[in-house]
Amino acid sequence: MGLDRLDDPDYPSMAMGEAAHVLDVEPAFLRSLDSAGIVSPHRSTGGHRRYSRRQLEHAARLRELLDHGHSLESASCIDQLRTDLTASESQLHAAHAEVDRLRRAIEDLGGSSGTTTPSDR
Repeated sequence: MGLDRLDDPDYPSMAMGEAAHVLDVEPAFLRSLDSAGIVSPHRSTGGHRRYSRRQLEHAARLRELLDHGHSLESASCIDQLRTDLTASESQLHAAHAEVDRLRRAIEDLGGSSGTTTPSDR
């Protein structure tokens, strides 16, 4: 596996001091996210916090919302809603692609019914 793990967004590759430096925050900020159960870093065998890229991205989004005056609770809620919306948009895009694929397959079979949909007009 080796260096391939560094490409894994969930691999806990960064210690708390490094993570705080990268995010330009105090380590206390990261500890507060851990205490609140919002960003729970992995723990090394020695008990040290280790952060993944995905966790750092989450913490950075929360920091931005906090800097805009949101409470930690509302920042967490906003971030979760944004994440859910992105996932829903991806699912919707995949569903549209599947409908288009099926429509082409039906047309290739000569089974076009001659009807049109609002997107065909």
